[in-house]
Amino acid sequence: MNADTLHPDRASLSMRRDGAQLVLEPRGDWLVDTIARLEPSLHQLERESGFSVLTIDVSGIGRIDTAGAYLLGRPLKHAGAADAAIKFAGEHPTAERLITEMRARQIDGGPEPDIDRSLAGVMARIGRAADSIWRETYDSFAFLGRTTTTGAAVALRPARWRVTSMVYLMETVGVNALPIIAVLSFFIGAVVAYMGANLLDFIGFSVFTVELVGIAVLREFAVLITAILLAGRSASAFTAAIGSMKMQQEVDAMKVMGLDPYEVLVLPRVFACAIMAPLLTLAAMLSGIFGGMLVAWASLGISPTFFIVRLQDTVPIDHLWVGLSKAPVFGLVIAIIGCRHGLKVGGDVESLGSSVTTAVVQAIFAVILIDALFAMLYLEMGI
Repeated sequence: MNADTLHPDRASLSMRRDGAQLVLEPRGDWLVDTIARLEPSLHQLERESGFSVLTIDVSGIGRIDTAGAYLLGRPLKHAGAADAAIKFAGEHPTAERLITEMRARQIDGGPEPDIDRSLAGVMARIGRAADSIWRETYDSFAFLGRTTTTGAAVALRPARWRVTSMVYLMETVGVNALPIIAVLSFFIGAVVAYMGANLLDFIGFSVFTVELVGIAVLREFAVLITAILLAGRSASAFTAAIGSMKMQQEVDAMKVMGLDPYEVLVLPRVFACAIMAPLLTLAAMLSGIFGGMLVAWASLGISPTFFIVRLQDTVPIDHLWVGLSKAPVFGLVIAIIGCRHGLKVGGDVESLGSSVTTAVVQAIFAVILIDALFAMLYLEMGI
């Protein structure tokens, strides 16, 4: 006595040949929790060939759900069954209809489209990419203009300021990000000091490690670390928050209620980022200088007192203002990119995930690009 006799409700599949006809005889309950053991039989069915008629005897099926119908219909699209005429034998109240429906809904991916590698095809792809970049740039400046005009209108009416939202976002963007920014800046300052100590001590100018740490941290590293972390934390958070509201049609509900999404959602985030970015940059500067000072003390014997005095005497305060001047611009750009991609989210989760990824990448790219423009500008100004 086999297992199928002991358990008549257990799903099973047998096959037999009748000339050019292949007969399938499913038995038992074809349900989601009983069909796991049928994979070997289904793989054998996929390998069958040389028949022109496929007959499915549904009289032995007990209960069947969509999972069972899908599993039975799936291999019929492969091997010899792909071109064979399919017939049903026996009686069952739902099996024939479910199997037919599930087979109709199984869509083959089809062959991958051929890529046109000719010169015309390459030029067409370059043109489409250029058009996409132009549209993205245009939309970004349009969003910036809309945000600017809304901000100017709100600035003239203090009663419309979203102070509660802005304070909450300042805590989320700034205070919550302070520990990670301080820790990373500390290690960046330590690494710069360590590299400077090794290189400058080799030529007998190890004392200039103080200037190296001061200028590098104050002018570039502190503000870049802050901006990149803001891009990763805040741009993604803004896109996800606004995008989820867009998916749930909360943004449309705001418009129906007469509320401007730019005023309610965008401006508080822009102001919070623009205000907190310089403060976070200042904290990153102090942490980076402290890390460089400890390494200089440990590896070169430069005392903290001498380090601070030399830093004040040899590193102009201009480097501090250069770093701080870039921070609000970075914060503004990061917030605008995050909010813009949040408002572009469609109605599905895939669109939300794609927008979050794009927002982070674009924010980091924009930070690096703007930093390079600032470097050229200050070079021309002699700062």
